[in-house]
Amino acid sequence: MKGISIKDIAQQAGVSPTTVSFVLNGKGKEKRISEQVSKRILKIAGKLKYKPNQLARGLRTGKTKTIGLIVEDIANNFFANVAKVVEDEADKYGYKVLFGSTEDNEEKARGLLEVLRYRQVDGYIITPTLNLDKDIASLQKPVVLMDRYFPNVKDSSYVVVDNYQGAVTAVDHLVAQGYKHIGIITTTSHQIQMQQRLEGFQAALKTHGLPSGKNVIKRLPFDLDRPGYTQEITKYLQSNRELDAVFFATNYLGICGIESIRSLGLQIGSELGMVSFDDHDIFRLLSPAVTCVAQPVEEIGRTLIRILMEELDETSEGPAQVVLPLELRERESSVLHKKLVKA
Repeated sequence: MKGISIKDIAQQAGVSPTTVSFVLNGKGKEKRISEQVSKRILKIAGKLKYKPNQLARGLRTGKTKTIGLIVEDIANNFFANVAKVVEDEADKYGYKVLFGSTEDNEEKARGLLEVLRYRQVDGYIITPTLNLDKDIASLQKPVVLMDRYFPNVKDSSYVVVDNYQGAVTAVDHLVAQGYKHIGIITTTSHQIQMQQRLEGFQAALKTHGLPSGKNVIKRLPFDLDRPGYTQEITKYLQSNRELDAVFFATNYLGICGIESIRSLGLQIGSELGMVSFDDHDIFRLLSPAVTCVAQPVEEIGRTLIRILMEELDETSEGPAQVVLPLELRERESSVLHKKLVKA
């Protein structure tokens, strides 16, 4: 079905397409078009349900009022929730959001950048893959990174959380509950946020004088499917029976970990303590519920849009680099042990 054009509106209003264009772009007064004519044009446009061509508008005004949002996986609970906040916040400024997922694949990420570049988005919010720094630098539009950043790129804007301290907090909590043999299940990713979580975990173990050798660390490939993760976690737990608690470095690993722990007939909390980085509805609703270090989703989304809008309006005072704290949400998966020891 053919869309309604400016020419269609002009024909019904009895004016030129140029006059219609001026009115629809808010330049009626500037071009001395009478209020009566402007009202008629707007009424007809509304009646015909006219929707402007964003690409054509971008060529005229230099702005399409769209933002490109690239995340690692839009199906992931954390990224989905942040995307929703970003979409709601962008709408307050009159911007629409175009989404895409990289699945941590560089070629897919570059393909998404090309699509968004073609769509002439005004700015980008990007969860970057490992070697995407040069591609991002070539965009020539405002960019705010989320979840991770490039340590070698000093002038980039980003919004991240304190991954190192989050892992320290998780270990401190488990130690306070009486757990003495704590393992970590993480990924093989070299992304800065995953490295920081591992470094924080190892540092906390050393601070408490707990075993911190290779046996307490299990790295899994990013591209495994859920059964693959569950199988590998089960093998790890079977071969490390001395562990009395596990820190999962992502929520999707934590969800797979629940399946693995239960398949081994172990009781979460009393027989094997558990803390996950990042929250999930499953963790809250499970019995026993799972302790986590939760990311401030609302604040992340709001901060991303605020920084991007400042850069689009050219009111920023240089790169904004925001590191937000995490919240420890204590639940039964990590406190039952202490209660049983006391008993």
